[in-house]
Amino acid sequence: MITLYHAPQSRSSRIIWLLEELGATYTIAPVSIFRPMTGQGHPDPANPHPDQRVPAIEHDDALITESVGIALYLGDALPGAGLAPAVGSAWRGAYCTWLAWYACEMEPAMFAAMSGALAASPNKQRDYDAVVRRLETTLAHRDYVLGEEFTIADLLIASALGFGRRAFPASELIDAYVERCRNRPAAIRALALDDAAGLQHAAEAVL
Repeated sequence: MITLYHAPQSRSSRIIWLLEELGATYTIAPVSIFRPMTGQGHPDPANPHPDQRVPAIEHDDALITESVGIALYLGDALPGAGLAPAVGSAWRGAYCTWLAWYACEMEPAMFAAMSGALAASPNKQRDYDAVVRRLETTLAHRDYVLGEEFTIADLLIASALGFGRRAFPASELIDAYVERCRNRPAAIRALALDDAAGLQHAAEAVL
């Protein structure tokens, strides 16, 4: 059994999507978090994450945190879904590269754009332009970043684009990619579960 410590409409929402894609047996443990963008919320002592953030999962007495760490762990722990190339396969190197690119290149560029930091930093602008170019170049000739099959790398990238689409320029290629990913049955189920968790959390806050 996997336990996901989850705050609705946060980074842990994508982990519900991931667990649904993997067909995992799991339970959701709602926790509150401080949300810097709004200044609302508060750390929850029930949250085992060392920084009181989400996502965090517990599995087989192990605590795993951070989206990319959880994604890498679960893809290997539950290989039956075929969402992560196996160690030693021809696609494993490209898969790990895209996971690292998401964390080290795409997400910083997205938040730099959303914060308005690009105008003051030519280096950040160059990094941002490289991210946009790589996305569009890749998606110009394939449906997903590794080819024609959806992987966990796409889940991370598409979930970030769903949150921060306004940070990137208009692009039919990017829009079509996000739509392909978000229309997957597991993504639709995850959205409903996230909404349900939000309603439960709101009700508990009132009580």
